[in-house]
Amino acid sequence: MSGDLRFDGRVAVVTGGGRGLGRAYAELLASRGARVVVNDTGAAISGTDGDTGVAESVAAAIRAAGGEAVANNESVATADGGAAIVSSALDAFGRIDILIHNAGNNRYAPLTEMTYEDFDAVLDVHLRGAFHVVRPAFGHMVEAGYGRVVLTSSIGGLYGNTRVANYGAAKAGMIGLSNVVALEGADHGIRSNVIVPAALTRLAEGLDTSKYPPMDPELAAPAVGWLAHESCSITGEMLVTIAGRIARAYIAETPGVYQPEWTVEQVGERIDQIRDTADSWLLPVVPSAHVDHITRSFAMATEGSAHVG
Repeated sequence: MSGDLRFDGRVAVVTGGGRGLGRAYAELLASRGARVVVNDTGAAISGTDGDTGVAESVAAAIRAAGGEAVANNESVATADGGAAIVSSALDAFGRIDILIHNAGNNRYAPLTEMTYEDFDAVLDVHLRGAFHVVRPAFGHMVEAGYGRVVLTSSIGGLYGNTRVANYGAAKAGMIGLSNVVALEGADHGIRSNVIVPAALTRLAEGLDTSKYPPMDPELAAPAVGWLAHESCSITGEMLVTIAGRIARAYIAETPGVYQPEWTVEQVGERIDQIRDTADSWLLPVVPSAHVDHITRSFAMATEGSAHVG
């Protein structure tokens, strides 16, 4: 079809591109003309025991299908690794237009038993890993006047889950990082968004998925493909994709209640009004949610003080 959205001339980096969702993203973009860096250490779910052949197998499959791809085995968990991943795109293809940070690991434990090592190991790959690739890629995108950044969160980051304090904290942090990229990139043709995907991958091992609807990684990939495309019209937002459903997740704020002063007791007495979601504020990150939040809050205080006076 002549109307197909393509990526001819674009260069994409996909971290964690060797399996599952990352592989689906890499293959989709490559099938539509993108030149792809498939980054994957080939590690186990815990982040250990790397297999350098995992990334190369995907890159080879893309090339066999007529596409262009190179493999990269560096870890996003270090600043040097992140820089090397971005450099591989520049070395192989001379540019970087799209950055999809999908690499992940997990180490399960309840709060009282989670070690600091396990907490840091997960933050190193997910959240710090995002920064390790975003930081070197962002400057090149600014120079080019164009970029698409897609960072990966999770319902575990939005809503939490048991035994994954490390994962939940890292995935929630991804939202704030993406919003900053969206703000700082707004004047440079750079858009940054978060994907909140669900798919049956090796992370589902051990779960009874016999009654799940179809949830192949390929079902989630088109949403990421659109976020990575030049026609993407949003920035600083979150898209959820699960079992064929695509939705927007967003952070809103109740109008709240103004008083010139408060007691602890009054907070309790008015908590239902404070929490009332009618007429909630939905403040777009770009251009000015941060300022809008302060401006509206100050306006309530000013108006409230005038009424009190």
